[in-house]
This record gives sequence, C-alpha cells and structure tokens, in this order.
Amino acid sequence: MAAGNTHRNPPLRALLLLGSVAGGIALFHGCGGTPGEEETEAMAEPEEAADTRIVDRLAAGDVIFGLFSGDHTPEAGAAMAANRPLDFVFYSLESGPFDIPALEGYAAGMAEAAGHDAPHPMLLRIPPIRDGHDEARDRAAQGLATGVSGIVYPHVETAEEAALSVDALGEAAWPGNPDGHLISFLLIEDQIGIDNVREIVSTPGVSAVSPGPGDLRRVYDGDMEKVEEAIQIVLAACLEFDVPCGITAGVDDIAMRIDQGFRVFIVTQPDAVAVGMAAAGR
Repeated sequence: MAAGNTHRNPPLRALLLLGSVAGGIALFHGCGGTPGEEETEAMAEPEEAADTRIVDRLAAGDVIFGLFSGDHTPEAGAAMAANRPLDFVFYSLESGPFDIPALEGYAAGMAEAAGHDAPHPMLLRIPPIRDGHDEARDRAAQGLATGVSGIVYPHVETAEEAALSVDALGEAAWPGNPDGHLISFLLIEDQIGIDNVREIVSTPGVSAVSPGPGDLRRVYDGDMEKVEEAIQIVLAACLEFDVPCGITAGVDDIAMRIDQGFRVFIVTQPDAVAVGMAAAGR
C-alpha cells in the first residue's frame, strides 16, 4: 500500500461489473430493445471507493497527525479544511448528546470548503464500551454510516472490550483485514486498563492504542511521574506487539514523543503538526 493514496485500485468485483455493463449496453443496441430492470441496475453509478489514507500511512510505518475538531459546526468544518497537512480530524461525541446530524454537518462543511481536494478523514470518539456493549455497537454503526474512517473507544479496560471494538467495525477493520480501511483506536485511561494493557494491545485486529494523559492525571491525583510511567507502560506494550501507539502532544514535546516511538498524534495546536511532520521526516 503506497502512503498517501486517497483511493485503492478498483476491486475485481468492480471490474467485473464494468464488463457486465458494457455487455448489457452492446446487447441493448444490437437488439433495439429497452433495457430491463437488471440492465438498469447494472448501469447505475459504481459505489465510491473507500478512503484508505490513514491505513496506507500506518501500514507504511509513517507517523500520522490529527487535530481536535473544535466546535461541532459546519463553519468549524470549513475552517478545518484549510489545514491541508493533516492526516485526520479527531471528532468527539464521548460526552453530551450523541449528535450524528452535527457530525454530518461538520463533515459537509469540510467537504464543501475542500473543493476539489478530498476532505480530511475523520475519527469519531464514542462513549465508553463499559456504558453498554450493545450501545457501543450501535453508536459505532451510526458513526460509520456517516463515512468516518474509524472509531475511537475511550476508557478501554479489558481484552473483551478490545475484541468488541474490532468486531464492531466488521470485515473492513484493519489490520485484521489487510485490505480493510477502518481503524479501531483504543484509549487506555484507567488503572484497570493499565493493569490489562498487554492483553488489550495484543487483541487481534486492534489498529492503534493510546494512553490518555488527561484522565490518567486524575487517576493518579496529579502525580505526573506516575502518569508518565503509565504512558510508558502503554508504549512498551505497543512496541512489543507492533501496534501503532498514540498520544496527545504539543509543540514542545511532539519531537520527543516521536523519538520515543509514538506514531499517532492528536494535537490541539495546528503549529504542532508542522513541528511533528518535520521531526518525522515528512
């Protein structure tokens, strides 16, 4: 998979469909008849190819960079479109109303402002799986139906939850399906998650894992040495099992985190993206 490609080559089934369309058109002209229902369906526009940009980057071993979405409005989406170096937008519906129409409006604003450029892929953070397994599956399905490139699962605590996070993405989940295009991005933000980190990270099909410094700070009552220790425990597990590790970072520490081995960055400052890309050699 070449890094940076927006779309894959058409799958075999698409080529077969084009062949059948051509044959149907030739038959129609040769017989002078009216196309039937099957021919009409065959001549319909092919389905748009999946966006594989995030997967392509991760599969190539690249470091990738995303920015928090900001306000959940079409105007904020349009402004985000101007940040062309981004690899993804991090959009959170973890708390508050699970407002899918707002997500769709944000995406539409970004797509309109992007013009001829492809809008940025989006990763959607949903409420924790521990709030309800069926609810998590339903929320993931709602998000994927809008066209996001992956689901972010906060407060993952066990290997069982990690397995659900992958399964909820279906057959398109990467890297379980090497040709998949959907990302399962797990956040470890509690002591129980730290205790189970190796089981979580080694769960088959998990795309990326990140410690959550903000929530870990609350877990350890502001003891930053313990927070950093937990961060390094998650990183060590990711490196052991060859799973991309994420982290939040800013201008002052993003280069250091890249040197440590982190590969998926979520930033609040657009300037941090440029600093990080320079440090990563992109």
